[in-house]
Amino acid sequence: MPVDQKTAHSLYQQMLVIRYFEETMAQVYMEGKTPVFDIGGGTVPGEMHLAAGQEPVAVGVCAHLRSSDAATGPHRAHHIAIAKGVDLKKMAAEIFGKKTGLGKGKGGHMHLFDPSVKFGCSGLIAAGMPPALGSALAAKMQHRDDIAVSFFGEGASNQGAFHESLNLAAVWKLPVVFICEDNSYAISVPKSLSTAIARNSDRAQSYGIPGISVNENDVIAVYEAAGEAVSRARRGDGPSLIEVHTDRYFGHFQGDPELYRDPQEVSRLKQHDPIVRLSKQLQEQGWLTPDQDAAIQRTARAMVDEAIDFARQSPYPAPEEALEDVFVPVG
Repeated sequence: MPVDQKTAHSLYQQMLVIRYFEETMAQVYMEGKTPVFDIGGGTVPGEMHLAAGQEPVAVGVCAHLRSSDAATGPHRAHHIAIAKGVDLKKMAAEIFGKKTGLGKGKGGHMHLFDPSVKFGCSGLIAAGMPPALGSALAAKMQHRDDIAVSFFGEGASNQGAFHESLNLAAVWKLPVVFICEDNSYAISVPKSLSTAIARNSDRAQSYGIPGISVNENDVIAVYEAAGEAVSRARRGDGPSLIEVHTDRYFGHFQGDPELYRDPQEVSRLKQHDPIVRLSKQLQEQGWLTPDQDAAIQRTARAMVDEAIDFARQSPYPAPEEALEDVFVPVG
């Protein structure tokens, strides 16, 4: 599916919003956590997993989705949530633990949920795959052409839920697209030490479904591959698996000493920054002028600044609200 100029501008702006959001969160997260790192202290206590560098996967796929399509994500899911259309202010407030957040401040950044655009994520590895099947099954039974998309890391491909989900989706010919984000590391373990084959997309053959490998961390390549898979699902032709080789610029979590990778690795990866590459490509095509580029960057940054300000100014939940909106066992 070819990309036109309007779509290219949209992809570019979405990636910028995600990058600015993640870089801003990296700074905010460290507030109150120095000089000695305290994971429970600061403005945003707890773990924080950021997706800077992985923008092409979320943006290239979600550009094909409707608000009525479901998308599930892993614990590192800010980029997917933003690309799917989750309210940026409410998402930021949730990460800050504020009452105005998506889950009233009770879910945190690994448990974002927005039913208005049918997005949810989980801190459990591969946990988003079965719910995606459930949503796809519902759409099929109700004779809707909505689909579901499940995003997960390459480490999740070694979980039972991965194989069970692919198998059932293939057996029932469900309208679901599986997106494997291969950022080379499952926490700190290189893919080569955890996975018996080089490409998880090859595993699709075992279930009789298409397996596509996108070897470049390039939003246009992802957009084109996802377009075919999404169209296939909408037609009722069943599931597909797409594996995208992408890059993780931050550690597994903020505060990660990253002793498992070469200190120069991230610098090398950033030499092929997908946002910089897209900007240059669009300028070379005559699709993006310097003024347009500056305007898009201003808009993206303003969106993020507004969301962060909203989160900072929002109130915390009252202590007595801790037992509201939760399941309480009876008997």
